[in-house]
Amino acid sequence: MDAFTSGILQRIESTESDLHRAREAGDVFTVDVEQAELDDLRRLAAEHGVQVGSAV
Repeated sequence: MDAFTSGILQRIESTESDLHRAREAGDVFTVDVEQAELDDLRRLAAEHGVQVGSAV
């Protein structure tokens, strides 16, 4: 696994975790921010052929 793939997967995992915590806390603003970040990371991964697990 190259550095880009490893980095993007790590960022996706971190963002998914942050999104989960925001949802649990009922923090609507942070949910929106984290979801947008996750969407962007998943798009970037797909554009570069990086396989990502199931969505949160």
